Amino acid sequence: MSEERPVVAVVDDDPRLLQSLENLLESAGYGVSCFSSARSLLDGGLSGLDILITDIGMPDMDGFELCRLVKKARPALPVFLITGRHEIGNEQRARGADGFFRKPFDGQVMLEAVASALGRPTDGGEHEN
Repeated sequence: MSEERPVVAVVDDDPRLLQSLENLLESAGYGVSCFSSARSLLDGGLSGLDILITDIGMPDMDGFELCRLVKKARPALPVFLITGRHEIGNEQRARGADGFFRKPFDGQVMLEAVASALGRPTDGGEHEN
C-alpha cells in the first residue's frame, strides 16, 4: 500500500459513475485513477494501485476477466466488482473478488469496504461478500 494517500483505481464504461465514484473516494481522502475500460487500466499498469473497483458489464473485457488478470499479476490487490445486473450470481467467474456491490449502492458502505480492505478503521458497515 502507498505510504501517501492510498490509490483506488476505478474502471467503468459509464462516465457518470466514474465521476461519482471519483468524487466519493476523493472526499474520503483517497487518490483515484479512473479508467473507461479494462484495457486502459492494464495498458497503464497496476503498479502504484492499492485497490481496484471495476464494473462487471463492460464491452471488450468484462470485470470478471479483468479481476482474473489482475489477481494473476497482483494476487494481494483487493478487487471489488460492481454491477447493475445479476452477474454476481456466477460464483465460478467471480472467484478471487474481494467483494461485490449492486448498483445503486450505498456510498458509505463502499467507503467502509475500501477502508476495511486497506486495513483502515471503519465505522462498522458491512458489504456483500
